[in-house]
Order: sequence, then structure tokens, then C-alpha cells
Amino acid sequence: MELRLMIWTMGRYPQSRGERGSQKWIQRLINEHPELLNRKIMDSLNLAAEEKITWLSPLEKDKYAEYRDQEFLDLIGVELKNVPLEAFWPRGGPQWDGLGSSNLGKLFLIEAKSHVGELISTLKAEDKNSQTRIKKSLDDTKRFLNSRTDTDWSLGFYQYTNRLSHLYLLRELNHLPAYLVFVYFMNDAEMGGPKTADEWEGAIELMRSYLGIGRHRLQKSVLSVFIDVRDLN
Repeated sequence: MELRLMIWTMGRYPQSRGERGSQKWIQRLINEHPELLNRKIMDSLNLAAEEKITWLSPLEKDKYAEYRDQEFLDLIGVELKNVPLEAFWPRGGPQWDGLGSSNLGKLFLIEAKSHVGELISTLKAEDKNSQTRIKKSLDDTKRFLNSRTDTDWSLGFYQYTNRLSHLYLLRELNHLPAYLVFVYFMNDAEMGGPKTADEWEGAIELMRSYLGIGRHRLQKSVLSVFIDVRDLN
């Protein structure tokens, strides 16, 4: 019990080796096939060959640890000088599926999915002060992106919106070269996931429509990467 409390306080969460779903595949992608992910990111951003991406989590040598709160910022080596994290979001924020950086200073935050059901989530913070701060930051992000709906961003697709909010914090409020990378795995038969990028894109389009965002002011910093799990075996 004491050990588990220490891990939570530190914001570093060691994981067992993933046996199924997106956790399994993102661990395998980062540790065994990073060149596949790097190539897709570099092609999407049209990066020069001299830019090298290094993945900092989830690494086998680090017990596949995932990071959140101040510890994720420490891992990628940045300081939020304009708007600090604690002023924007309470503890217990997004636990990143993967974190990386490039030799030229770019920052990469990963959220991985292997089936459509993983898109759905809702804010569960019980503390009223935390809820208030989170909803304010979600609303600030929503306004910045010119969302065309009255939809409550803490409901339905909260995991997507809280990641967008953290990109807004890093990129817009603190002027850091951060990128949000959604990794969508295809052909995860065990989880009944989409077989093609088109299937994923249909679900993503419905989600964005619900949230009232098409192309937006952070669009060039949000990447959708599609990985066939058959390439990871």
C-alpha cells in the first residue's frame, strides 16, 4: 500500500508487460519497432532526415512506466514558464501512453487506441475544485479551437479533449514545439478493432463532429498515425 501511494505521488506508473489491447501494442511499437512510428511521424510532419526521435516511455528498461502530472514534464525535459501545469490542471491528469522528444527539441505526446470503444470516456474527478479547474481549462481550449457546439467537453470523449487541452497548454500558452500523436492500431482481432484506416477515420470524424471541431488552430500539431498490428509480430 505504501509503495502504491509513493508511485502515485511521483506520477510515474510502472506497468506489467501488456498482454492485450493498446497497451500491448504501444509497448511493442515503442520498444521493438520505433522506426515504424518514427517514419510515420516524420512523413506526416515532413521532417528532415537529421531530426531524430527518441522515445522516453514506455520503455522496457523503465518497467514500461507511464507518466503524468509534473513527472511527465520532467521526463521530456521542459519547464512551463508562462502558465504552469498546476495552474491549468489538478493532479491526476492524463497518463500518457508514450512520450518522446527529438534532437531538435520537438516534443511528442502519445495516446494509443486499438478499438473504437476506447474513444469513449467521461470526467470522473470527485473533488469539486478539481472539476472546476478542469472544466475551465477544457472550455478555454474549446474556445481557442472555435468549437461550434455547446457540447460539454468533460463528457463522452473526455480522454480526447483533455489531451487537446494539454497540447493547448504546451503549444499555445507556453510556446513549446509539442505534438499530440494519436496512434490507432488496426487489425487487433482480439479486441474487435477496426481493420482499416478508413474505419478509424469514420469514427474519428464522428467524434470531432460531436465536439464541434473540424480543422482547427492546433490541427497541424495533432497527428493521427495508423499502425497495422500485423507489422509488429
